Amino acid sequence: MLNMKIVSARSVRGKIQIPGDKSISHRAGLLAAMCEGTTRIENFATAADCHTTLSCLESLGVTIRVEDSAVIIDGIGKTGFRAPAGSLDCGNSGTTMRQLAGVLAGQHFDSVLIGDASLSKRPMMRIIEPLAAMGANIVSDDGHAPIHVNGGNRLNGIEHEMKIASAQIKSCILLAGLLANGRTTVIEHIPTRDHTERMLRWFGIDVAVKDDVDRKVISIEGDQMLTSRDLNIPGDISSGAYFMIAAACLPESSIEIENVGLNSTRSAIIDVLRRFGASITITNERVVCNEPVGDLKIAGQFESTKGPRNVLDGKIIANIIDEIPILAVFGTQINGGLEIRDAEELRVKESDRITATVENLRKMGAQVTEFADGFKVEKSDLKGARISSFGDHRIAMAFAVAGLFAAGKTEIAGATCADISFPGFFEILRSVVR
Repeated sequence: MLNMKIVSARSVRGKIQIPGDKSISHRAGLLAAMCEGTTRIENFATAADCHTTLSCLESLGVTIRVEDSAVIIDGIGKTGFRAPAGSLDCGNSGTTMRQLAGVLAGQHFDSVLIGDASLSKRPMMRIIEPLAAMGANIVSDDGHAPIHVNGGNRLNGIEHEMKIASAQIKSCILLAGLLANGRTTVIEHIPTRDHTERMLRWFGIDVAVKDDVDRKVISIEGDQMLTSRDLNIPGDISSGAYFMIAAACLPESSIEIENVGLNSTRSAIIDVLRRFGASITITNERVVCNEPVGDLKIAGQFESTKGPRNVLDGKIIANIIDEIPILAVFGTQINGGLEIRDAEELRVKESDRITATVENLRKMGAQVTEFADGFKVEKSDLKGARISSFGDHRIAMAFAVAGLFAAGKTEIAGATCADISFPGFFEILRSVVR
């Protein structure tokens, strides 16, 4: 994998386009395939993971055409999938494996889900157990991929109380619920991203949501059909976060990002940056295909003031889980540093993101304390170093931004893994650096 060299920058300036939202694109592909009719999806994510989902769908008999940034999917209905000729390779994509398992659990044929070395280490009992409770016949390698989904069993709706705050688990159960007898209910105590619920409604599914003080209850009936409808996917705010933080921390910077998803279950990164003094303006707010969207402008007028509590923990963690590596870099630039807790889920991502972040920050001269569920990073003068991406796209991109703040040269080993979520990231970064 290619290494990338980064040198310190004075500012970042320009207007940029970021890829379509990765989480929404996965769901768009899966649900469009389950529709009756053809769906055109504009601004489908360029991320390798999302095209892995499309590849798996093609192996299941779905006809898909790509036209520039648009993807056209001829839906085959909820049970029109055909048995694949071989294993379904989910590559590095946990979202593909976990959500597709929900769809396959209610089909009439057998299938096997496999992944790369990293994905094969990630926990899958979290979806296997609720699917088995619905009547699915699933066999795994000690709770890891490969996952054998033995079809032909009729699913029944269940009430599942979430023990882990994970939109992937919730979505897996809801997708299986579309193929089940009766009502399927998911109870969340910590709200997670709600793209699946919004998109189900877009395709004509009645989704009941009840918000109580300490829990959220989401229910669907299994006897509903999805109706095709064109989609336009907003830019991925998680991809935008790297440029937002670069612009906030480098004086005289100005970055404009158009058409960014502002879903409240994903946009806490804006609130966090503003809390510590970042200048972020939102304009042209609107709703597109059930998703809130707007344009962002981030100015390098950052005045770091130590907050009353420089700690991110509790319910906000599910909202910023993908941004935590770049927020750790942000912590090196703000008075009082930053502490992250309740983020143990980071240890079972594409890498152990807690250890990867801590090790790389220490190589760059930062003072960091590691915890089982997070870390504390002090404000630090970073120095260029040779660091590892750990094969993790979010680590590679976070430390590319760290290199902009560091004295000297930073070299990122294995930087091309950024393509997993953001092809062209380094080219766009190079275009705005001054």
